Amino acid sequence: MIDHANATRFGRVRTHLEAVRIAAGLRAWLYEFLLFGFKQGWACLFGALMLALLLGTHLFYPADAPLHRYDFLTLAAVLIQLTMLALRLETPREAIVICAFHLIGTVMELFKTQAGSWIYPEQSLLHVGAVPLFSGFMYAAVGSYIARIWRIFSFSFSGYPPMWTTALLAGAIYVNFFAHHWLPDVRIALFTAAIAIFWRSWIWFTPWYEVRRMPLLLGFLLVALFIWFAENIGTFANAWNYPDQHHGWQMVSLPKLGSWYLLIIISFVLVSLIHGIRRMRSDEIADLIQTPAASVEQQGHENAA
Repeated sequence: MIDHANATRFGRVRTHLEAVRIAAGLRAWLYEFLLFGFKQGWACLFGALMLALLLGTHLFYPADAPLHRYDFLTLAAVLIQLTMLALRLETPREAIVICAFHLIGTVMELFKTQAGSWIYPEQSLLHVGAVPLFSGFMYAAVGSYIARIWRIFSFSFSGYPPMWTTALLAGAIYVNFFAHHWLPDVRIALFTAAIAIFWRSWIWFTPWYEVRRMPLLLGFLLVALFIWFAENIGTFANAWNYPDQHHGWQMVSLPKLGSWYLLIIISFVLVSLIHGIRRMRSDEIADLIQTPAASVEQQGHENAA
């Protein structure tokens, strides 16, 4: 049987790096930390390239270029996607995730720009309404990251709620992003519901040999915080502006971090529908807690991707 995940270029590099043996101690901890960072960086590849394009074109793109900057960004994003697929740096399933997030993000962008939540200050030919097409790729970068990190770290879950509850929560969050312009904003209730639904949920992931775990709600926060920092780069690069940035750049307000937290939940639930949820059995959890390294060693590289 062919391991299609390991057939990717990253899969082969990952298998090689994971095969390294280092005696327990500071060196082993440092190696695992660096390997964790390498995998995170790889999962962020699409988003990192998009951020680099936003910043690079802001600083160096010619003002008199025959192609609008936004249109260049759109074409560059498409080229990055096709190149990653051609070089097998990304799987077809991850490309499907990107397309789904692009569509969902563009619909939200159309509504939010019309409502005045933010604007795109530059001109473009490749746009829908007031929304340049490159903007959908920013949402796609989030979906790409979650889909790739899910596979790279072999996610499993304990205490995960029924899928119908997570789908209902994600749907309510998405509706509130639109409805709060006419109806009361219920995001406090949505935060409360997220805590009630996920408070028992742990995510189990494998950076190297030992399986690690983290509260899922904390994982959502860390990803949201990372995206909030990335959004500051995007607005600094004049890719889009919030109303309080019209007269000069300033950092994106902290309440936006809450919005990203809710959006991460939507993104996570959507990816879970594609990847599925591997639920940890109680005996598996007990074995990992008692002999974590041995348990991972027994798994070998069957989850390598």
